[in-house]
Amino acid sequence: MPTVPVAASAAPSTATPDAPTPVATSTTAQPGANVPAVPGYAAGEIPPVPLFVLPDLSLLDTSVPDVTAELARAVAEIPGVTAEAARCDAAGDVVVGDRTARLYGDGSGNYVGPDGAVRNYGDGSGTVTDGGRRLRSYGDGAGEYTDGEVTVRAYGDGTGEYTDARVNVRILADGAGSWTDGSTSIRNYGDGAGLLEDGTVTIRNYGDGSGEYRDAHLSISNDGDGEAVVTTADGGPVTVPAEPLPPVAPLGAFPPLGVLAPIESCGVTLTFDAAVLFDFDRSDVRADAADALDAVATALTTAKVPGAVVAGHTDAIASEDYNQRLSEARADAVVAALTGRGVTADLTATGYGETRPVAPNTLDGADNPAGRQLNRRVEIFVPSS
Repeated sequence: MPTVPVAASAAPSTATPDAPTPVATSTTAQPGANVPAVPGYAAGEIPPVPLFVLPDLSLLDTSVPDVTAELARAVAEIPGVTAEAARCDAAGDVVVGDRTARLYGDGSGNYVGPDGAVRNYGDGSGTVTDGGRRLRSYGDGAGEYTDGEVTVRAYGDGTGEYTDARVNVRILADGAGSWTDGSTSIRNYGDGAGLLEDGTVTIRNYGDGSGEYRDAHLSISNDGDGEAVVTTADGGPVTVPAEPLPPVAPLGAFPPLGVLAPIESCGVTLTFDAAVLFDFDRSDVRADAADALDAVATALTTAKVPGAVVAGHTDAIASEDYNQRLSEARADAVVAALTGRGVTADLTATGYGETRPVAPNTLDGADNPAGRQLNRRVEIFVPSS
């Protein structure tokens, strides 16, 4: 197994992993042969190294409804499920894909009151202090926010770092970066290469079309030349046709940090990675999704959620009509699964097809599998009132 270099400094390494170790000669799969595969993927297909996004920085300086924190704690340990405070527009619709900080300050002045203090120096710099929260802006996009639980540092040149009790995200100006939560580590080297490790699964993309997948039962090695070797714990290597891996897309720049204007959260969004619930191109819930659905059903019931919207989303592969039908069928399936687990909240199923992406499906005209993976999801939006 190749060794991936890791920088000793605070910033993530931008070095590319070593070339993959050659694989022993294998047999070639016959047409129709039953070759083991990663759930939700074709035989020989390696899942993409995931993209990752920053939490919504514009929600740092806001009062988050109690239900948001309660549901976030309840699903924190469920693989493939995340909880995030939702932000709505004037019409009450959830804002999707907007991950930029808002700037505050159009002149100099000071304010001191019972809720905190604002100092604005008129040149874009200033500080906001509110109880245990403090935001400092240097006026050039650089700044720091801390509240005892979350720390954000932006350096104004596209680099920055986000840290809370669970997650650390680092982004460099050259498109490289890392995301870790203690058990899972994602590294993007900014040159097409990437790495995912979570203690049970390892995915490596070498940026040249080749890559590897490893778990306790299955090994896949893609040579980048149209073939992959599939090996199981109790079976010899089998060669199958496989497309070269697309390079891992570089990360976007860390947003400049200014003084954040308070913004009200309108609820919480629970997001399922579609691969947790469904096989590829299917809308019947996978049997091994039971634990995730059980936990979410318990969380919704314990929080006494009166109602929620279950929304299905797809990537842009296939036609718009097909994706719309698939997204609706998947939303209906999740509503049925939760209702069958005793959830009495008023659950409304809706499908958005490919119309609400949170990441680009293509980059510069090329396929972006990691972006499409983020877009294939089911969301449960729980309004705050």
